[in-house]
Amino acid sequence: MEEYATDVLEAIRGRRSIRMYLSTPVETEKIRAILEAGQWAPSSANQQPWHFVVVTDSTTRKKLAEAHSHGRFMAESPVVFVVLSDPKREPRYHLADAHNAVENMLLAAYSLGLGSCWMGVRDTQIEPRFREILGIPEELRVVCSVAVGYSAIKPTSTRFPLDQIVSYEMFGAKKK
Repeated sequence: MEEYATDVLEAIRGRRSIRMYLSTPVETEKIRAILEAGQWAPSSANQQPWHFVVVTDSTTRKKLAEAHSHGRFMAESPVVFVVLSDPKREPRYHLADAHNAVENMLLAAYSLGLGSCWMGVRDTQIEPRFREILGIPEELRVVCSVAVGYSAIKPTSTRFPLDQIVSYEMFGAKKK
C-alpha cells in the first residue's frame, strides 16, 4: 500500500500546484474522499453554500481546458472539480466558504497521493463559458476549477520568510 501524508502540517508544507499529470485514472474512493473533505470545510453559519461538479469525461475536460488560458492541463488531468457557490444560501460569505472547501480538497488530494492545481474562474470571461459547458444555472457562481490526478513531476517551491510577512500587535512591528 502507498504511503500518504497523515499529518496536516506536513500536507500543508508538501502540497504544490501540479500542472503535469499521468494518464492513470483516479480511483472512485479517492474522488469521494476529496469531495467529503470539501463537504466538511468551515462554513459561515453552517450554510454550506458550495456545490461540486465532478468532470471525468475527456471531451468535457478538453472544453474546460480550451476555455481557461491558465488551465490547459485540465485536458490531461483525469479529474476536474468545478466548485460553485450559492449567494442565496450565504449572501456575504459564499465565496470564502467555497474557497475553504477548495483548500480542504487540495490538502485531501495531496494526502491521498494525488497532485492538484486550482484555477480561478469567478469574475472572469471564463465564468460564462464554464456555465455554458456544464449547464450551470445563472444564480450560482463558478468559483474555480481544480485539476486532480497522479503527478508526472516532483515540484518544488519556496515561501517568503515569516519576518517578511508577519507583524506583531501592529502592522510593521517586529517581534521583540
